[in-house]
Amino acid sequence: MTDFTNTSAAVSAPPQHWFADVLASDGGVVRLRPITPDDADRLQDFHRSLSERTKYLRYFGPYPQISPTELYRTTHLDYHDRVGLLLELGAAIVAVGRYELLDRAGPRAAEVAFVVADGHQGRGLGSILLEHLAGAAAENKIETFVADVLAENSVMVTVFRDAGYQVERNRDGSVLHLEFAIDPTEALLSVRDSRERASEARSVGNLLTPRSVAVLGATPAAGRIGRVVLENLLSGAFQGPVFPVNPNRTSVCGVRAYTTLREIPDEVDLAVVTVPPAAIGSALNDCMDKGVKGLVVLTVGFSEAGDDGATAEGELIAAARGHGMRVVGPSALGIANTDPTVALNATLAPLLPTRGRIGFFCQSGPLGAVILGEAAMRNLGLSTFVAAGNRADVSGNDLLQYWDTDPDTDVVLLYLESFGNPRKFSRIARRVARTKPIVAVSTGRAVAQSAGDMDRSIVRDLFAQAGIIQVDSVSELFDCAALLGYQPLPRGSRLAVVGNSATLNRLAVGAAQGEGLQVCAPVNLGPQATPGTYLDALVAALRSEDYDSVIVVFAPPVPLPTAPFAEAIRTAAVAVPSAHKPILTTFVAEQGVPNLLAVRGVGGGAVRGSIPSYPDPERAAQALARARRYAEWRTRPVSPVVRPPGMDTERARALVAGWMPESGGRWLTDLETVQLLACYGISVVEFREVRTAEEAVAASEELGYPVAAKATGELWRTRPDLNGVRLDLWRPDAVRQGYADLVDLCGDPVLHIQKMATRGVGVILRVQDDPSFGSVIEFGLSGLIIELLGDRAYRALPLTADEAAALIDAPRAAPLLSGTPASPRVDKAALAELAQRISALFDDLPEMRDLFFDPVLASPNSAEIIYARGRIGPEPSRFDTGPRRLM
Repeated sequence: MTDFTNTSAAVSAPPQHWFADVLASDGGVVRLRPITPDDADRLQDFHRSLSERTKYLRYFGPYPQISPTELYRTTHLDYHDRVGLLLELGAAIVAVGRYELLDRAGPRAAEVAFVVADGHQGRGLGSILLEHLAGAAAENKIETFVADVLAENSVMVTVFRDAGYQVERNRDGSVLHLEFAIDPTEALLSVRDSRERASEARSVGNLLTPRSVAVLGATPAAGRIGRVVLENLLSGAFQGPVFPVNPNRTSVCGVRAYTTLREIPDEVDLAVVTVPPAAIGSALNDCMDKGVKGLVVLTVGFSEAGDDGATAEGELIAAARGHGMRVVGPSALGIANTDPTVALNATLAPLLPTRGRIGFFCQSGPLGAVILGEAAMRNLGLSTFVAAGNRADVSGNDLLQYWDTDPDTDVVLLYLESFGNPRKFSRIARRVARTKPIVAVSTGRAVAQSAGDMDRSIVRDLFAQAGIIQVDSVSELFDCAALLGYQPLPRGSRLAVVGNSATLNRLAVGAAQGEGLQVCAPVNLGPQATPGTYLDALVAALRSEDYDSVIVVFAPPVPLPTAPFAEAIRTAAVAVPSAHKPILTTFVAEQGVPNLLAVRGVGGGAVRGSIPSYPDPERAAQALARARRYAEWRTRPVSPVVRPPGMDTERARALVAGWMPESGGRWLTDLETVQLLACYGISVVEFREVRTAEEAVAASEELGYPVAAKATGELWRTRPDLNGVRLDLWRPDAVRQGYADLVDLCGDPVLHIQKMATRGVGVILRVQDDPSFGSVIEFGLSGLIIELLGDRAYRALPLTADEAAALIDAPRAAPLLSGTPASPRVDKAALAELAQRISALFDDLPEMRDLFFDPVLASPNSAEIIYARGRIGPEPSRFDTGPRRLM
């Protein structure tokens, strides 16, 4: 083992980004931070609390007390070559880890070790420490970790192995010497993401499946939230005990009440908080002492009320997390779980839908109540529901992780007013959508957060990239849910329309064709159609190999008994079970799942096989087309993120670090931008910066004729229509004249002399740091008219190989790149590779805020960048890289 006897003092303060709240494998929160000198006494107490067995496995023998020298060295660190981290829960340290640089030849290596309190072993805390220590080591250019572990310490060996590292083991008697590279390979990232998914899903599961619930602020007063939520818990037949807490009552709503949470004799898993903001502090202390796992804060008056409320909200979340709790809210509507073994209705909603297989997340409380009422009216069952209010802790990302692993949820619905960690949202959504449809409403508020000219088209493109079905309203949300929750996905775009109204049939055909579906001649049964006629026509359509889905129109011209027709439609669906074709109806203008078309499961709720209805065939066609596009996305093979060869990441990081100002950010100069791009194999057409006519001639001679002369002022860079460029200069006198003309025009002697590029089609590529979505790449053809038309395509980074190619083909004007009678096909593969190199640059350099190329000239054999510019700035706080942490 390393000799920890050198007592050199710490040389710097710990990096702030090493402080984090992290989820253990059981879903509980622990706080991670660097060790400081103030921790000496607590570390000694922690060590004394360890069992003799744990001390033996960590120190290879009896070690009753940390020596003064070792304690000093453990607490006085340089946070570079010697790093120590601890995990704490409340006031208690529960795990400690450290690494120290080794003095040996070869790659920089450090010895790593950690120990976990006996009562917290088995919670994955060792893996958390190892992950964060590796992150710190990578920042400090350490390439390898080594560890000496007793051969009998199988748990420690398993931690190293399960972390995803390629471990080399050398046995020396009873000790195993382990060495492993800490480079974040794809395998390591996969392990990180898998652990993150499991812990976040578990933490949400703890909230949604409590064994007991306490209502803080429960009251018999009518119209108060403390009474409403208590009544909903009781009337919903929650399967565990419910404890009202009210200091002035012995009972509330006929249930024994307690003065404080501490007085409750049983364990409390979930606390629903309805007390005023001023009283939350003491209530929170009670929750901490009681060991509550989660809070649902219905109380209003936090960040939505102004700066003071935002400060109080931050303090609430910090205190809750510091004691291991997750928080839904504040200003939440609540949470619900319709599983009959739980039957949790901890919401303020007057009506809860029946049991189903649809999960729903939203933020707004009033809107959440409307949504629950709409779902109930349409006979659409939900599995779980969360209306998170201010979303200060538990977010849509957490719910996606939960629903991904929840066997009782088949479809995910999201009503998004804002995004938490956008890159993480995109990463999780791409994975979840491969097996479960995600339908999302993105409101104007979320779009309004986007920067500059990024309008709703960015939402459209980025959602489509992640496989999310984007809709514009709650009605459209439930239109899709009614299909996806109860019918199979369409296998193709061929549609049969069967109905008794020629007019509605034509509407269905027109709407379907407008959505890209293929419709042959509709089957018009006529106004005199009978149930038998419907049965025969529908069975024929389901058996036919010419159709992938069916829309049935039933709109009788006069009042008729509807039950026989519904029976005919259901019978047809059952008669051809192997068809696997979705059936949608316009059944007397009902919406949702009509009772007559529902297939009932245990408990009486509608289950898969139920047939949805829409008020008109146009809405049915729209829902079907969205399902079809999603099904097509899901069948595409998963494309990897490919890093083209010839990239020098270390040099790029060093350049950016040297250029970064002490505060804020800045635009890079043209020459700095060229330097940075060269690190990623991206070259700008060669140019020279000149200040006199003779320098311009000399630069032209060096570059080789013909050349272009360009003004460099801000106005001239962004307005090529202002004639700030002279092209095809073949001789020295032409260069002199061009230089003189441009200096006279723009008043600036600094010009660029640039080699003439191969003529081609002008395109633009730009990456912007969008506050709603993270780094977003934009592509389109250049030109004022196309810019005015807004013909741009967007993708979130990083790009997979297929996404890079799809980006180039996405704009409406993209067919011009494939060749026309007047121009040949350009090298689209070169454009796609350029997009991939840009993606890698932004993936490696979180300090990059903007980068744009305008124009890039695409020709049959190349894509040449005429002008490039970049901007750097502080790393965003929600960048989705590095070790796991709660944002």
